[in-house]
Amino acid sequence: MQKRELGKSGLEVSALGLGCMSMSSGYGPPGDKQEMIALIQAAVEQGVTLFDTAQVYGPFTNEELVGEALAPYRDRVVIATKFGFNFNSDRERKGLNSRPEYIRQMTEDSLRRLGIETIDLYYQHRVDPDVPIEDVAGTVKDLIQQGKVKYFGLSEAGVQTIRRAHAVQPVAALQSEYSLWWREPEDEIIPTLEELGIGFVPFSPLGRGFLTGQIDESTTFADGDFRSTVPRFSAENRKANQALINLIRTMAEKKEATPAQIALAWLLAQKPWIVPIPGTTKRHRLQENVAAAEVQLTPQDLGELEKAASQVTIHGERYSEHAQKMIDR
Repeated sequence: MQKRELGKSGLEVSALGLGCMSMSSGYGPPGDKQEMIALIQAAVEQGVTLFDTAQVYGPFTNEELVGEALAPYRDRVVIATKFGFNFNSDRERKGLNSRPEYIRQMTEDSLRRLGIETIDLYYQHRVDPDVPIEDVAGTVKDLIQQGKVKYFGLSEAGVQTIRRAHAVQPVAALQSEYSLWWREPEDEIIPTLEELGIGFVPFSPLGRGFLTGQIDESTTFADGDFRSTVPRFSAENRKANQALINLIRTMAEKKEATPAQIALAWLLAQKPWIVPIPGTTKRHRLQENVAAAEVQLTPQDLGELEKAASQVTIHGERYSEHAQKMIDR
């Protein structure tokens, strides 16, 4: 697979990464551990070098899974994880926490769970309104100087936060949702990243599965699947949003590809420093996603998608009201 540099950071990764969250949490029961390890290792063999996890996934168990799976390939891969959520003694998530002393503690815990000496890319998972971003960036800067972290990232941060953090410690990458289904980053985020030389790592590049064309108003979600709480995934909105799937499917037929491959190819065509991280628990979906890196959309193709998409209204918010409050906008 082709490589891409995340902005001007010097951090080079595969054009597509692998989001590992769904292997442990978020989309129903966790996957079988040995099957998930085999899936992650298959991704390495297919050229994927960027693997994304976080302390909150599981919680904690996803880091352990990723660390175990990638141990034989440590010198070939980039491991990204995240800090910033608070937990009680029962391992339940309790708000945000990016206090410097807590970041240092979480770093040691993540290094231990991952079984590594250095975190390649360390994101603040959500902006903590109670801690100045300069303190966060300064703490990560210290961790970089200590050799415990290589690169600093932000997730779901707004433009002013990005600028303030970048002035203290260069930000290598921003992670945020971006796809044909959610294009808000085009307004301010992407121009700012381009100006500052920061890479962009879109999560949910397949719209949490919707852009695969496999979800419609009759789809039911497993217990523990957070999509059941997302307004955009109500049966009514899933039906209304099929118009977007129809236009993607038209392009897929033209290019002899799948809707998911068109959605990923569209993202890759936006900027050379964008690296989507689709997640999956299925081997055939991994292969399908990896093959998207070979799908070439011409300027005419992109123009057709743009024209068609401009006529489609997307229905429903992308987060529940509670989750939306943690987005720095």
